[in-house]
Order: sequence, then C-alpha cells, then structure tokens
Amino acid sequence: MFRIQELRPATNRSLSTFFRALMTIALLVAFASNSAHAADEINIAAASDLQFVMKEIAARYEKQTGTAVKLSFGSSGNFFAQIQNGAPFDLFFSADADYPRKLEAAGQAESGTFYQYATGRIVLWVPNGSPIKLDQGMKALLDPAIKKIAIANPAHAPYGRAAEAAMKSAGVYDQIAGKLVLGENISQTAQFVQSGNAEIGVLALSLALADSLKDKGRFFVVPGDLYPPLHQAAVVLSASQKKPQARKFMEYLKSPEILALLKQYGFE
Repeated sequence: MFRIQELRPATNRSLSTFFRALMTIALLVAFASNSAHAADEINIAAASDLQFVMKEIAARYEKQTGTAVKLSFGSSGNFFAQIQNGAPFDLFFSADADYPRKLEAAGQAESGTFYQYATGRIVLWVPNGSPIKLDQGMKALLDPAIKKIAIANPAHAPYGRAAEAAMKSAGVYDQIAGKLVLGENISQTAQFVQSGNAEIGVLALSLALADSLKDKGRFFVVPGDLYPPLHQAAVVLSASQKKPQARKFMEYLKSPEILALLKQYGFE
C-alpha cells in the first residue's frame, strides 16, 4: 500500500537558511562565470580609424572562438603614452607603425609580433546637402563658405599629421590654418563635421565607408602622393598576461576573410 506522508510547512528559519544557500550558490556560479570570461577576454587598444571594422572583426572572432574582445578606441599617440606608463592592454593597433616599433625597441612589445596590417587613406568629407564642390580636390578647402575645417590633432593623431601634410603639399595650408579645429582623434573629427561644428573635415577613408557615414555625406579621396603613407601596425604587448590569446588574435587578422574585410573598409 502507498503511504501518504503529510508535508509540514517549513519554518521561517529553515526557509531563510534555504534561500541564503541558494543565493550563495548563485553568487559562486556568477563569480566562476565572470572569472572564466575574464580569463578568456583580451583587451585591445585600437586607433579610432578602426572603430567600425574592428568591431566587426571582434564580433566574428568571439563567435568563432568564444574569446571575448574588449575594445578601446582613441588616438595612437595617446595610447602609446598610456602603454609606456603601464596601461593594461594586451594588443595595440596603431595608425602609425612607428609607435609599435618604438615599443618593440624599448622591450614593451613582444619581439616578432610586429605586424603591418594595413595602409590607411584620408578623404575630404562633407555632409549631404553641402554646397562645397569636392571635385576641386584640395582646392575645395579654399571655398569662402568654409568657416571651420576639422582634422585630428596632429600632435598625437597620425591622420591629423597626414591631413596637415596634404594641405601643405597642395599649397593651401597657410590660407586655411586659422580655420582648423582639432579633434582628439579621427572619430571626434568626424563628429565635428556631422554635428555642423565644421563645414568640412579630413577623415579616414575607413570612416567615410562605414555604415554610419556612407549615406550621410560625400567624400574626395586625397591623392596619396600628398602625404606620407599611413602604414598601420599592431603588436602584442610585453605586459600582457594573456600573450597566447593575443597572438592567436593576431594570427586571425592574417586570414583571407579579415584581409578582405579590411579592404572593404578602404584599407590597402
């Protein structure tokens, strides 16, 4: 015969103990999960011209490997200074190959990991509806309707130095120097033009081709012979605690699908 046992209601103390145990287990599981996630995560400092393409690369990499990629974007010169002062990045993607070379020479980048992943290009960019005639090339910067011209700060942004060099090579710099407004990096420079704080900007081609800008404006590709080549390179940093994961990501960048993606964003 089946016996039916009466179930007595739990006391307040037993319920409290039970819920405390559940909470402890949940916290332990969450901590273990977060610890595992942190162990698999790599931290990347990347030049702002990579903002859109690197997000796509990181998403593909995470999907294929399960390794999380934390991205920080800014000017290459600022990142270079931060890394010299011990900033906790695993990889550095610079818009100027000289910064990674200097880190390698100083022993702050892993020997043999230097990789020139692309060469960037600069463009003149104006919003849709602008009356500025870009078919005039660099001479378009002399349009009297232009009150402000946005470029990245040449002091620490490679794309700003390229913009300045192109203006000087084209013989327009002296006439427009007083109109220049400086973005902290090339992404902020693009925001200046988008927001109307400048009528025209010298941007990275990779930003002009990104979804967020390509339908919002027009651009003119500045001839490459007007400025020094924007050779861009990356290194694994010596201070990284995740060098194997960082090296694996670097190798992923050399795959045909990523090379094709970089080309899609205007990198040579």
